[in-house]
Amino acid sequence: MGIQYLVVLILVVLFIFNKLLHTKYQQKNLPPSPPSLPIIGHLHLLKQPIHITIAKLLRIYGPILFIRFGARPVLVLSSPAAIKECFTKNDIIFANRPRLLAGKHLFYNYTVFAMAPYGDLWRNLRRLTTTEIFSTTSLDVSSKVRNEEVSAVVREMYKGYSGEFMKVDLKLIFAKLTYNNLTRILGMKPFFVDDEIVNPEKGRDTMNELESLFVVNGIVAIGDLFPSLKWIDHWRVEKIMLKLFKKRDKFMQNMIDDVRSRRSSSSFRTSSTMEDKKDRKESKTPVDVLLSQQESEPAYYTDDILKGIILMMFDLGTETTSSTMQWAMSLLLNHPEVLDKARREIDLIVGYDRLLSESDLNKLPYLHNIINETLRMYSLGPYLPPHESSDDCTIGGYNIPKGTMLLVNQLGLHHDPTVWPEPSMFKPERFEKRMGESENENEGIKWIPFGIGRRACPGEGLARRFLGLTLGLLIQCFDWENTEGQTVDMTVKFEMNRGTLLKAKPLAAMYKPRKLLSNVLSQL
Repeated sequence: MGIQYLVVLILVVLFIFNKLLHTKYQQKNLPPSPPSLPIIGHLHLLKQPIHITIAKLLRIYGPILFIRFGARPVLVLSSPAAIKECFTKNDIIFANRPRLLAGKHLFYNYTVFAMAPYGDLWRNLRRLTTTEIFSTTSLDVSSKVRNEEVSAVVREMYKGYSGEFMKVDLKLIFAKLTYNNLTRILGMKPFFVDDEIVNPEKGRDTMNELESLFVVNGIVAIGDLFPSLKWIDHWRVEKIMLKLFKKRDKFMQNMIDDVRSRRSSSSFRTSSTMEDKKDRKESKTPVDVLLSQQESEPAYYTDDILKGIILMMFDLGTETTSSTMQWAMSLLLNHPEVLDKARREIDLIVGYDRLLSESDLNKLPYLHNIINETLRMYSLGPYLPPHESSDDCTIGGYNIPKGTMLLVNQLGLHHDPTVWPEPSMFKPERFEKRMGESENENEGIKWIPFGIGRRACPGEGLARRFLGLTLGLLIQCFDWENTEGQTVDMTVKFEMNRGTLLKAKPLAAMYKPRKLLSNVLSQL
């Protein structure tokens, strides 16, 4: 009988909540919306994969769509003009993130930069990341690390070459590069060692371990959709989140403690010549910067704040970058004429007596066009990270209530034939800027792989440098062929538990060192 009473009580609560919800949204001029059901809203329409279902609704109801995930109102946009309106006229209103359970249990109680609510904490974290970690000066200092890491991979590939074309696991190489680059920039020991390129099984074990640590599962909590039922999450979802959090938190704390120990060592404290002091200043890692901030403001920059910043760099800067590298090389292998054009550009600027470096990237516009076109065609996720309105506003002439989650459909925008002619075609030339040509501001925003507005990705500069250097050196140093003469499979796999779009079949390819670069490669 107790269970029956509990069920009746839940149904009564949900009925009352649904009545209140319908009263709340019985205002005029909401965006187009399909018919909904009581309590669950439009959840019954959202078949897997969800982004395909929502794309169908957008085609039926237009590029400004209003739906409900249970009790949570959601605005979905794929219109360039509407997206621009959100992040210009209403940028502050949409500067918040939804308060989801994952933000509490996986991201240090909403204090991680990417999840923090818009306010003083977020502004301070934004300032710190943009001026101290991702500034041009900081990226110039860390360029040596990136050059060393990519050159090390080129060296190992050259040493492992034994004649004719050899097969190489590019997914593993890109994972190695991405994680090692980030750990060394942070002042940590690299995760992968050089022999894991020629010993791929060992490398895959390391890669799987790192992905289990940093590639967070998109766990859906009932309380995120039905606030009145959030107590149910305690028995299942919260336990899963807390287990993962403890594992990651231990890793982050060990890393900070290691750097703190190094800073307190006598070699770090001792002053000597002015040149030594300059070298120390230039060799400061982002963790050094964060610990310096902590020393000056210990009550504000707690260990949890510091760990959150580092965690954000791993969560947002590893899988995104390595996945983009896979897609870019896949496209180049399937379009050898594009690869040849990029190689001719590199040979013209760099020559044959040295390797490409970061300082050359600004002189290689076609290489950047390839990266831009790859980012257009293959985003990591169908939507930008969600925003939430902090006040009532209007978008496209429609009323948008306070507390509405915003999903910006970057996948739909980047593949809209009215925005991008022949969107399924790989055309890096579409990003060329011709003399005297300017963007039509009335057309709105068309390309958003790094987000937009106040919440845009602060690591775009780092990502562009790393992508350009890696792809540039692989193009410069090696001839490439598809495995067994086959076209690279470009099938996209939707990871439902993570909400990401990945390459279904990991990329492998055949490579051979270029004879014109043999003298340079032999000296690595």
